[in-house]
Amino acid sequence: MAIIINLDVMMAKRKVGLTELAKEVDITLANLSILKNNKAKAVRLSTLDAVCKALQCQPGDILEYAEDEAGEENE
Repeated sequence: MAIIINLDVMMAKRKVGLTELAKEVDITLANLSILKNNKAKAVRLSTLDAVCKALQCQPGDILEYAEDEAGEENE
């Protein structure tokens, strides 16, 4: 997928753990883990808003666009 979620990087920079962020954002650990591990197929803007508020960052600090490599199949 061409969109990369760098939530793990931002969490490390802010020294925030998964459980702490899940509570602050009011999202399940399972769903936050999916985001953190770049496995999400979609992200609600309200979730992105809450994560950015909690981590005091911009959406661009978490989301990155990268060209798909040649030969990579779209899912």
